[in-house]
Amino acid sequence: MKLILNHKIMKTNSLLLLISLLIISSCATREDIIYFQDEVLKSETDLSNNYEIKFKPADMLTIDISVEVQESLTPFLLSPVAQTNNNPLNSLDLNTNLRVQSYLIDVNGNIEFPVLGTLKLSGLSRVQATKLLKDKLSEYLVDPIVNIRLINFTVTVLGEVNSPGVYSVQNERISLSDALGLAGDLTIYGTRKNVMLIREIEGQKKFTSFDLSSINTLTSANYYLTQNDVIYVEPNNARIRQSSYNQNNGIIISAVATLATIAAILIDNN
Repeated sequence: MKLILNHKIMKTNSLLLLISLLIISSCATREDIIYFQDEVLKSETDLSNNYEIKFKPADMLTIDISVEVQESLTPFLLSPVAQTNNNPLNSLDLNTNLRVQSYLIDVNGNIEFPVLGTLKLSGLSRVQATKLLKDKLSEYLVDPIVNIRLINFTVTVLGEVNSPGVYSVQNERISLSDALGLAGDLTIYGTRKNVMLIREIEGQKKFTSFDLSSINTLTSANYYLTQNDVIYVEPNNARIRQSSYNQNNGIIISAVATLATIAAILIDNN
Protein backbone atom coordinates (compact mmCIF):
# COMPACT_ATOMS: atom_id res chain seq x y z
CA MET A 1 0.00 0.00 0.00
CA LYS A 2 2.82 2.36 0.92
CA LEU A 3 4.53 1.65 -2.38
CA ILE A 4 1.32 2.48 -4.23
CA LEU A 5 0.96 5.78 -2.32
CA ASN A 6 4.56 6.73 -2.99
CA HIS A 7 4.06 5.92 -6.64
CA LYS A 8 0.96 8.15 -6.76
CA ILE A 9 2.82 10.98 -5.06
CA MET A 10 5.70 10.73 -7.49
CA LYS A 11 3.35 10.57 -10.43
CA THR A 12 1.39 13.60 -9.22
CA ASN A 13 4.51 15.65 -8.53
CA SER A 14 6.01 14.68 -11.87
CA LEU A 15 2.89 15.82 -13.69
CA LEU A 16 2.78 19.13 -11.83
CA LEU A 17 6.49 19.65 -12.39
CA LEU A 18 6.02 18.99 -16.10
CA ILE A 19 3.23 21.57 -16.27
CA SER A 20 5.44 24.14 -14.53
CA LEU A 21 8.33 23.45 -16.88
CA LEU A 22 6.09 23.82 -19.91
CA ILE A 23 4.90 27.20 -18.66
CA ILE A 24 8.40 28.43 -17.95
CA SER A 25 9.90 27.04 -21.13
CA SER A 26 7.29 28.58 -23.43
CA CYS A 27 9.80 31.32 -24.10
CA ALA A 28 9.72 33.79 -26.95
CA THR A 29 12.56 33.38 -29.42
CA ARG A 30 14.62 35.98 -31.23
CA GLU A 31 12.40 35.47 -34.28
CA ASP A 32 9.35 36.44 -32.20
CA ILE A 33 10.81 39.74 -31.01
CA ILE A 34 13.39 41.27 -33.39
CA TYR A 35 12.32 43.68 -36.15
CA PHE A 36 13.69 43.49 -39.72
CA GLN A 37 15.58 40.29 -38.92
CA ASP A 38 15.66 38.93 -42.46
CA GLU A 39 17.88 41.78 -43.66
CA VAL A 40 21.60 40.99 -43.85
CA LEU A 41 23.42 44.00 -42.44
CA LYS A 42 26.83 45.30 -43.34
CA SER A 43 28.20 47.83 -40.92
CA GLU A 44 30.47 49.40 -43.54
CA THR A 45 27.80 50.04 -46.19
CA ASP A 46 28.12 53.68 -47.25
CA LEU A 47 24.65 55.21 -47.64
CA SER A 48 25.70 58.84 -47.68
CA ASN A 49 28.70 60.89 -48.78
CA ASN A 50 28.52 63.53 -46.04
CA TYR A 51 26.12 65.22 -43.66
CA GLU A 52 24.83 67.70 -46.26
CA ILE A 53 21.33 66.46 -46.98
CA LYS A 54 19.84 66.25 -50.46
CA PHE A 55 16.19 66.99 -51.10
CA LYS A 56 13.91 64.04 -51.82
CA PRO A 57 10.36 63.46 -53.08
CA ALA A 58 7.74 64.23 -50.39
CA ASP A 59 9.97 66.88 -48.81
CA MET A 60 8.08 70.01 -47.82
CA LEU A 61 10.04 73.21 -48.43
CA THR A 62 9.47 76.84 -47.58
CA ILE A 63 10.93 79.23 -50.11
CA ASP A 64 11.44 82.77 -48.89
CA ILE A 65 12.01 85.43 -51.52
CA SER A 66 12.98 88.99 -50.70
CA VAL A 67 13.27 91.82 -53.20
CA GLU A 68 13.69 95.55 -52.95
CA VAL A 69 10.75 96.40 -55.19
CA GLN A 70 7.79 94.58 -53.71
CA GLU A 71 5.53 94.89 -56.75
CA SER A 72 7.96 92.94 -58.91
CA LEU A 73 7.43 89.89 -56.71
CA THR A 74 3.68 89.61 -57.35
CA PRO A 75 3.84 87.30 -60.43
CA PHE A 76 5.88 84.79 -58.44
CA LEU A 77 3.31 84.35 -55.69
CA LEU A 78 1.35 81.11 -55.51
CA SER A 79 -1.88 83.05 -54.98
CA PRO A 80 -2.99 86.50 -56.08
CA VAL A 81 -4.12 87.02 -52.50
CA ALA A 82 -1.20 88.69 -50.79
CA GLN A 83 -2.29 88.03 -47.25
CA THR A 84 -4.16 85.17 -45.58
CA ASN A 85 -4.80 84.32 -41.99
CA ASN A 86 -5.45 80.66 -42.74
CA ASN A 87 -1.93 79.71 -43.82
CA PRO A 88 0.98 81.50 -42.19
CA LEU A 89 3.33 79.87 -44.72
CA ASN A 90 1.63 81.82 -47.51
CA SER A 91 1.75 85.36 -46.17
CA LEU A 92 3.34 88.59 -47.25
CA ASP A 93 5.35 90.59 -44.72
CA LEU A 94 4.92 94.18 -45.80
CA ASN A 95 7.76 95.41 -43.59
CA THR A 96 10.47 93.16 -45.00
CA ASN A 97 9.02 92.53 -48.48
CA LEU A 98 9.43 88.81 -47.72
CA ARG A 99 7.18 86.25 -49.32
CA VAL A 100 7.15 82.83 -47.66
CA GLN A 101 5.63 79.98 -49.68
CA SER A 102 5.51 76.25 -49.13
CA TYR A 103 6.14 73.63 -51.81
CA LEU A 104 5.90 69.86 -51.80
CA ILE A 105 8.41 68.00 -53.95
CA ASP A 106 6.41 65.55 -56.04
CA VAL A 107 7.17 61.89 -56.80
CA ASN A 108 9.25 62.95 -59.79
CA GLY A 109 11.38 65.25 -57.65
CA ASN A 110 9.89 68.49 -58.99
CA ILE A 111 8.06 71.56 -57.77
CA GLU A 112 5.90 73.88 -59.84
CA PHE A 113 7.02 77.46 -59.35
CA PRO A 114 5.04 80.45 -60.64
CA VAL A 115 6.49 81.88 -63.88
CA LEU A 116 9.55 79.59 -63.71
CA GLY A 117 7.53 76.42 -64.23
CA THR A 118 8.82 72.96 -63.34
CA LEU A 119 12.00 72.90 -61.23
CA LYS A 120 13.74 69.67 -60.30
CA LEU A 121 14.99 69.99 -56.73
CA SER A 122 15.27 66.33 -55.74
CA GLY A 123 18.91 65.33 -55.43
CA LEU A 124 20.06 68.89 -54.80
CA SER A 125 21.44 70.24 -51.54
CA ARG A 126 19.95 73.36 -50.03
CA VAL A 127 22.86 75.43 -51.36
CA GLN A 128 22.46 74.02 -54.87
CA ALA A 129 18.69 74.50 -54.88
CA THR A 130 19.06 78.07 -53.62
CA LYS A 131 21.53 78.89 -56.39
CA LEU A 132 19.28 77.32 -59.04
CA LEU A 133 16.27 79.33 -57.94
CA LYS A 134 18.22 82.57 -57.54
CA ASP A 135 19.75 82.26 -61.01
CA LYS A 136 16.35 81.72 -62.62
CA LEU A 137 14.68 84.52 -60.64
CA SER A 138 17.49 86.91 -61.56
CA GLU A 139 16.18 86.86 -65.12
CA TYR A 140 13.07 88.66 -63.85
CA LEU A 141 13.97 90.24 -60.52
CA VAL A 142 16.73 92.56 -59.38
CA ASP A 143 19.03 91.01 -56.77
CA PRO A 144 16.55 88.50 -55.32
CA ILE A 145 17.39 86.96 -51.98
CA VAL A 146 16.29 83.33 -51.70
CA ASN A 147 16.17 81.18 -48.59
CA ILE A 148 15.00 77.55 -48.73
CA ARG A 149 14.22 75.48 -45.68
CA LEU A 150 13.14 71.86 -45.27
CA ILE A 151 10.26 71.87 -42.78
CA ASN A 152 9.34 68.18 -42.51
CA PHE A 153 12.74 66.76 -41.57
CA THR A 154 12.08 63.92 -39.15
CA VAL A 155 13.91 60.84 -37.90
CA THR A 156 12.33 57.81 -36.25
CA VAL A 157 13.92 55.92 -33.37
CA LEU A 158 12.49 52.50 -32.48
CA GLY A 159 13.31 49.58 -30.23
CA GLU A 160 15.21 49.54 -26.96
CA VAL A 161 15.40 53.26 -26.24
CA ASN A 162 13.78 55.10 -23.38
CA SER A 163 11.52 57.26 -25.55
CA PRO A 164 10.91 55.77 -29.00
CA GLY A 165 9.15 58.00 -31.46
CA VAL A 166 9.33 60.33 -34.45
CA TYR A 167 11.46 63.42 -33.86
CA SER A 168 11.49 66.68 -35.81
CA VAL A 169 14.85 68.16 -36.72
CA GLN A 170 15.06 71.93 -36.61
CA ASN A 171 18.20 72.22 -38.70
CA GLU A 172 19.74 70.16 -41.48
CA ARG A 173 22.32 68.31 -39.44
CA ILE A 174 21.64 65.51 -36.98
CA SER A 175 23.93 62.66 -36.04
CA LEU A 176 23.22 59.15 -34.80
CA SER A 177 24.21 60.27 -31.30
CA ASP A 178 21.84 63.24 -31.50
CA ALA A 179 18.93 60.99 -32.53
CA LEU A 180 19.60 58.50 -29.73
CA GLY A 181 19.88 61.42 -27.32
CA LEU A 182 16.46 62.72 -28.39
CA ALA A 183 15.09 59.24 -27.69
CA GLY A 184 16.55 59.20 -24.18
CA ASP A 185 19.47 56.88 -25.03
CA LEU A 186 19.41 53.08 -25.15
CA THR A 187 17.89 51.10 -22.34
CA ILE A 188 20.04 48.56 -20.51
CA TYR A 189 18.42 45.93 -22.73
CA GLY A 190 19.53 47.49 -26.04
CA THR A 191 22.10 45.70 -28.20
CA ARG A 192 24.99 48.13 -28.58
CA LYS A 193 26.79 46.22 -31.30
CA ASN A 194 23.98 46.08 -33.87
CA VAL A 195 22.04 49.34 -34.18
CA MET A 196 20.22 49.37 -37.52
CA LEU A 197 19.87 52.33 -39.87
CA ILE A 198 17.15 52.23 -42.55
CA ARG A 199 17.34 54.87 -45.26
CA GLU A 200 15.41 55.39 -48.47
CA ILE A 201 17.61 56.15 -51.48
CA GLU A 202 15.97 56.74 -54.86
CA GLY A 203 12.83 54.93 -53.77
CA GLN A 204 14.58 51.88 -52.33
CA LYS A 205 15.09 50.98 -48.68
CA LYS A 206 18.75 50.51 -47.75
CA PHE A 207 20.03 48.93 -44.53
CA THR A 208 23.24 49.23 -42.57
CA SER A 209 24.26 48.97 -38.91
CA PHE A 210 26.45 50.60 -36.28
CA ASP A 211 28.55 49.13 -33.49
CA LEU A 212 28.18 51.67 -30.69
CA SER A 213 30.97 50.00 -28.74
CA SER A 214 33.44 51.09 -31.43
CA ILE A 215 34.89 54.60 -31.77
CA ASN A 216 34.77 54.06 -35.53
CA THR A 217 31.05 54.79 -35.42
CA LEU A 218 31.86 58.49 -34.98
CA THR A 219 33.73 58.55 -38.28
CA SER A 220 31.27 56.39 -40.21
CA ALA A 221 30.05 57.75 -43.53
CA ASN A 222 26.52 57.18 -42.22
CA TYR A 223 26.98 58.85 -38.84
CA TYR A 224 25.02 61.92 -39.95
CA LEU A 225 21.39 61.17 -40.71
CA THR A 226 19.11 62.35 -43.47
CA GLN A 227 15.39 63.09 -43.50
CA ASN A 228 13.08 60.14 -42.77
CA ASP A 229 15.88 57.88 -41.52
CA VAL A 230 14.81 55.11 -39.15
CA ILE A 231 17.04 53.92 -36.29
CA TYR A 232 16.22 50.57 -34.70
CA VAL A 233 17.88 49.36 -31.50
CA GLU A 234 17.62 45.59 -31.22
CA PRO A 235 16.77 44.05 -27.82
CA ASN A 236 19.40 41.82 -26.25
CA ASN A 237 18.89 38.22 -25.11
CA ALA A 238 17.98 39.27 -21.57
CA ARG A 239 15.06 41.34 -22.90
CA ILE A 240 13.93 38.51 -25.18
CA ARG A 241 13.89 36.09 -22.27
CA GLN A 242 12.09 38.60 -20.10
CA SER A 243 9.43 39.19 -22.74
CA SER A 244 8.47 35.51 -22.65
CA TYR A 245 7.57 35.66 -18.96
CA ASN A 246 4.12 37.18 -18.74
CA GLN A 247 2.51 38.41 -15.56
CA ASN A 248 0.19 35.41 -15.36
CA ASN A 249 3.02 32.88 -15.23
CA GLY A 250 3.78 33.64 -11.60
CA ILE A 251 0.13 33.13 -10.65
CA ILE A 252 -0.04 29.86 -12.59
CA ILE A 253 3.15 28.51 -11.06
CA SER A 254 1.91 29.42 -7.57
CA ALA A 255 -1.36 27.65 -8.27
CA VAL A 256 0.52 24.56 -9.47
CA ALA A 257 2.63 24.57 -6.32
CA THR A 258 -0.53 24.86 -4.18
CA LEU A 259 -2.14 21.96 -6.02
CA ALA A 260 0.97 19.88 -5.50
CA THR A 261 0.86 20.59 -1.76
CA ILE A 262 -2.86 19.75 -1.52
CA ALA A 263 -2.35 16.56 -3.51
CA ALA A 264 0.48 15.47 -1.23
CA ILE A 265 -1.62 16.15 1.91
CA LEU A 266 -4.59 14.23 0.56
CA ILE A 267 -2.43 11.26 -0.39
CA ASP A 268 -0.76 11.21 3.04
CA ASN A 269 -4.17 11.32 4.75
CA ASN A 270 -5.31 8.34 2.71
